[in-house]
Amino acid sequence: MSADTLQLVLLWHMHQPDFRDHASGEFKQPWVYLHALKDYSDMAAHLEAHPGVKAVVNLVPILLDQLEDYADQFATSRLRDPLLRLLVHEDLDRASEEERALLLDQCFRSNHSKMVEPFAPYKRLRNLYDFVAAQGTEHARYLSGQYLADLVTWYHLAWTGETLRRERELLVQLMTQGADFSLAQRRALFELVAEVVSGTVERYRRLAQSGQVELSTTPYYHPIGPLLLEFDSAKEAMPDAPFPRADAYPGGRTRLIWHVREAQSSHARRFGTPAAGMWPAEGAVSLPMCELLAQQGVAWAASGEAVLLNSLRKSNLPTGAREQSLYRPYRVGTGRAPLTCFFRDDRLSDLIGFEYKDWHGNDAAADFIGRLDSIRSTASAGDTPVVSVMLDGENAWEFYPYNGYYFLSSLYQALGSHPSIRTVTCSEVTTDPRHATEANRLPEMVTGSWVFGNLSTWIGSQDKNRAWELLVSAKQSYDLVMASGRLSEAEAAAAARQLAACEGSDWFWWFGDYNPAESVRSFDRLFRAYLANLYRLLRLVPPAQLGEPVSLGASNAQTHNAMRRAA
Repeated sequence: MSADTLQLVLLWHMHQPDFRDHASGEFKQPWVYLHALKDYSDMAAHLEAHPGVKAVVNLVPILLDQLEDYADQFATSRLRDPLLRLLVHEDLDRASEEERALLLDQCFRSNHSKMVEPFAPYKRLRNLYDFVAAQGTEHARYLSGQYLADLVTWYHLAWTGETLRRERELLVQLMTQGADFSLAQRRALFELVAEVVSGTVERYRRLAQSGQVELSTTPYYHPIGPLLLEFDSAKEAMPDAPFPRADAYPGGRTRLIWHVREAQSSHARRFGTPAAGMWPAEGAVSLPMCELLAQQGVAWAASGEAVLLNSLRKSNLPTGAREQSLYRPYRVGTGRAPLTCFFRDDRLSDLIGFEYKDWHGNDAAADFIGRLDSIRSTASAGDTPVVSVMLDGENAWEFYPYNGYYFLSSLYQALGSHPSIRTVTCSEVTTDPRHATEANRLPEMVTGSWVFGNLSTWIGSQDKNRAWELLVSAKQSYDLVMASGRLSEAEAAAAARQLAACEGSDWFWWFGDYNPAESVRSFDRLFRAYLANLYRLLRLVPPAQLGEPVSLGASNAQTHNAMRRAA
């Protein structure tokens, strides 16, 4: 006998760190609007095309802030993203050296085999640049304004969603023309970008209002919560790793509560009510963090499969076969209102994130459905297994042909018509009496994340520890200045916002000698600039050590991190 029904939770996590220079208001990287143009638009379109498929979409508040910032830029015509300004630059023959360097550096930053190679005119632009640069980088100054116009146009065409290409005649016309794009055409493309990016939040709001999508959130600036609470908690899963000289992040509990409360306030302002659930940044959890989330009214959270395994062992509960322990939600802790925690199926999630990109879309979808059928068939009669597939909803598609269009279309079609697989939201599961049993209680939680089941991606190596030490020093200065009362209300608010940006997880993710040097340099410069600006907002002189790189990365790195955060 087997289970009659399998419940599938699909959670797509949408996140980009704060790429704004708060001193100037300028965006230092364009990834927010580019992902909105390509991935957020495609992911919404696939759900709209398959109303019988439910999903959870996790929108990080700082991403929403930036999307709304872009919408304001488009509405007021006051552009603070230099790449957008260059898209509609009236005469690129007169572009400054800095502007030319930006275009030549930025406009080939995409997956070559999936986003450059398929388009012969774009590939010719790349080949010409490679030929000219081979003669000496100074020769790139001889590339014409028309070359730059075609380059910036093709970069944006490559970053349009596949669903957009199938419905917008302008994109077909431009991609067919291939070269010699006029200013009028670039302006028309800009208007399309503005329309799509400005409409992103409303699109997901409508999906939530229809009941097809549950919108969840993350602590505001995407900090690694367990590390704000206690550095030593990471030693549970990595006892031999070196740690920062500082014992703890000062006032970390207060800071995490701030991120949680501000996230809920942001969510309520945008979508009508606080979110029922949170995807903690990187699925990083600990027992104190779960208890904190429950105390703040959060009903559910989620993490990785390895965290569950470690926690079952610590709780002296049987691990057994994974199908006997993984496919259910757990009540974490022993309080009166414990947090419900979902643990993702790492294998199924990683198949979508990293492996199906090399498959034919129909075959990948059929394989995925087959694996779900196998899980259902091995479950006991009367059981209703809950399979959680949770992953990044933006970066993977760059590595798929056609931005994952055929895979997602086939997958959603199969899920929508399957007689025994039901897509559900996390909140539907938490209120389902079939899953409210004492057998689903998990009294202990070992600190960890979806990456390797530990926190080694954010702490425990020389460069990451150095970044934490710089942040701890800045926070100590912040606390002293705030206690002095010498800042005005506006100055204090600006400093608090800058501190929150420095607490985000992404800086620590990238630091290390196993990550590509180009990406590491980009995040390293931004992190140090944010810290320096925090000191200035506190009316302090930034320490000289902020002039030195935290991490240099490795030019030939080929690691899990490079694949998982390619953008």
